[in-house]
Amino acid sequence: MTEKYVLALPKGRILDQILPILEQAGLTLEDAFFDKKDRRLRFATNDPQLDVIRVRSFDVATFLAYGAAQMAVAGSDVLMEFDHPEIYAPIDLQVGKCRLAVACPVNVAEDDDPKSWSHLRVATKYPNVTAQHFANRGVQAECIKLNGAMELAPGMGLCRRIVDLVETGSTLVANGLVEVEHIADISSRFAVNRGAFKTSPDYVGGWIERIRQATHDYHAKA
Repeated sequence: MTEKYVLALPKGRILDQILPILEQAGLTLEDAFFDKKDRRLRFATNDPQLDVIRVRSFDVATFLAYGAAQMAVAGSDVLMEFDHPEIYAPIDLQVGKCRLAVACPVNVAEDDDPKSWSHLRVATKYPNVTAQHFANRGVQAECIKLNGAMELAPGMGLCRRIVDLVETGSTLVANGLVEVEHIADISSRFAVNRGAFKTSPDYVGGWIERIRQATHDYHAKA
């Protein structure tokens, strides 16, 4: 029986930016993958050894780290937050670019001196990255975990600052917030499970090289 491998892809807007690179690498997904009425989450591809699953962005890292998926596409923000030793992310796909940043209400930014910070309360989807960012500056961060609507938190009295992804900054502006610190530049990465790479170096390594070349060719044409 032919061994089956799984490629985990994130749901959401970033998927549309990833698919052209996969196509450039010669991977074709079954038609049902694009059918919004199809409720399945696992789909076949033109590679008989490879299936694709579509899961939430943070779940991509979980499936990959524990070997349920051997390969994946994940944002570097997810990989930074998850920080699992079994995940190896050798390729920057150069799509889904944005930044992870600290933001706060305009009046807070105007009146506050970052040098005076010793303890902060921060709403974020990235408590590990956030805590480490502030700890590196000797600041203790109390992180309130939110999975969305981060921009509401300061106005609702939950906290004075948030850490979130910023692309254009328009959502911050619309909610009376301003970006005050840059934490990291973010983009999508092609990642593999280290154990799978070790036990199936030809297959998994082959896909690494195909995706690497496809990424180069795709952006060279852009």
